[in-house]
Amino acid sequence: MTLLLILASINVIAFLAFGWDKHLAETHQGRIPERMLLALALFGGALGALLGQQLFRHKTQKQPFGTLLWLCALVNVAVALWSAGALAGVVPTP
Repeated sequence: MTLLLILASINVIAFLAFGWDKHLAETHQGRIPERMLLALALFGGALGALLGQQLFRHKTQKQPFGTLLWLCALVNVAVALWSAGALAGVVPTP
């Protein structure tokens, strides 16, 4: 339960970060580094990042950012599947 709360929080933060960065871009202010946006996505916030990217129409055409964001999402899915398998006893834990 705690892990789900942490993941939900990271996703909300990632979503809001995309919205805030879009606002900063439109008002010509300092920006959130792409590295930070990708780190939020990589460490569990990929769903929030992808939703924020699409909803705010932010960084949708920028490459290689878009590809890296999708790779973060794939890592999130792989970790989730491995974790689910480990909890079910299907996948051996290290």
